[in-house]
Amino acid sequence: MSTIRNICVYCGSSTGTDPAFLAAARRLGRLLAEHRIGLVYGGGSNGLMGAVADAVVDHGGMVIGVIPEFLRTKENMFRRATELIVTRDMHERKRIMFDHADAFVALPGGIGTLEELVEQLTWAQLGRHRKPILLADIGGFWQPLIGVLERMREAGFIHNGALMSYRICARVEDILPTLEAAVASMSEQETAGDTATVEKL
Repeated sequence: MSTIRNICVYCGSSTGTDPAFLAAARRLGRLLAEHRIGLVYGGGSNGLMGAVADAVVDHGGMVIGVIPEFLRTKENMFRRATELIVTRDMHERKRIMFDHADAFVALPGGIGTLEELVEQLTWAQLGRHRKPILLADIGGFWQPLIGVLERMREAGFIHNGALMSYRICARVEDILPTLEAAVASMSEQETAGDTATVEKL
């Protein structure tokens, strides 16, 4: 993977109490559209989910919404999506979102956002993917989780820390450059590995 075509964004189906969360979602959506990067997300039109999707569409970008059948009404399915995929359940939803994404960004959100983020961290630690994962730490929202992860590492429960790497950005404007740098670094490592293999042979 040498370029980012689509970014999966995890975020709340509510707007939260801090206006900065909503502003960040809208700003990220606009930046995705301006950089011609598609949005992959949970397919709802409420809260931060709807805000980021609206911003992408409003600025001419592409949105892939993935929503399970039972949430079509509850999360007010986003009908402005470029592509809308309705799944049978949450497991299929997450798999399809993963398959369509080249990187993952977690904006502020609730239990669902946390669960999706931690699953990607887990898969990365197990070596199942190398797609960049980024915490959009708006207003320090993710600091408690970052502290827990560091505590786990210190206590010896995270053994593959190099694989379970994640980036942190406090400013929305830094998200895309950080992800692009991560992808470039991974591509260089893969190229170096291929060269080493050839030399060894």
